[in-house]
Amino acid sequence: MTHQPLQPSPEHYPSYRPPSRKQNPRFATAHHKETLAKAFHAGADLYDEIRPEYPSFIGKLAPGKRALDIGAGTGKLTLSLPHDVVLACDPSPDMVRVLQSHGISCWRGTAEDLAVASGSIDAVFCAQAWHWVDAQATCLELDRVLTPGGKTVLVWNTIDVHADPWVLRLTRIMHSGDVQRPDFKPEVHEPLVISEEHHDFWQQTLKAEQLHTLMHSRSYWLRANEKTRQRMTGNLNWYLYEHMGFQPGTEVKIPYRTDAFVLSRYAG
Repeated sequence: MTHQPLQPSPEHYPSYRPPSRKQNPRFATAHHKETLAKAFHAGADLYDEIRPEYPSFIGKLAPGKRALDIGAGTGKLTLSLPHDVVLACDPSPDMVRVLQSHGISCWRGTAEDLAVASGSIDAVFCAQAWHWVDAQATCLELDRVLTPGGKTVLVWNTIDVHADPWVLRLTRIMHSGDVQRPDFKPEVHEPLVISEEHHDFWQQTLKAEQLHTLMHSRSYWLRANEKTRQRMTGNLNWYLYEHMGFQPGTEVKIPYRTDAFVLSRYAG
């Protein structure tokens, strides 16, 4: 008999507060933002193991021969891009190490200073990373490196906290997933504008214990001290195994939404 992943619908387990209504993640200061981003300078292998892939249509949103994936992480999106030449960069040396292990032509670099020739890239992709960059400086840099008619695609995979009350509470415990409202718009500056939007909904199937691994791949966990990590582990164990009644090995469907924004040069 085929075992079907469990999709709970616990109507009596609502979150203690409503979902986020933010347009974008908020940071207290520029230093705070930089500190959080540096959390990803370690933990790349875990990130590569547990983070989900991206829908296949993403790579088709910006056609051309040469593509560049900025803030590429471990290559979750990079490896799916259909372009003839695919380049990648990321500020984290640990992420670049994993990128290189996948055979991707890559280097350590930032979105604000891409280190490629002007007018040399047909398609730029930025998945799960735009909220870490200086949007105004990056838009100017993208205008420099893109060919005439070149496009940029900004992508987010986000746990869909509106799909079921139990998922919202899960993201609160893991400190992940509930950072932007469903109709959010990323910060974009001239000469680029948002020319297209695409949204998709899908599910990732994980075993209950793998939700700990997913939590361990998040910036909050990566920068937390041991006391905080112990508290988070205890809270998640309680929620999964006592409150929700899961067992180790239980397969659970985690709902996701993908938000993609195509940027083009302003034509007006």
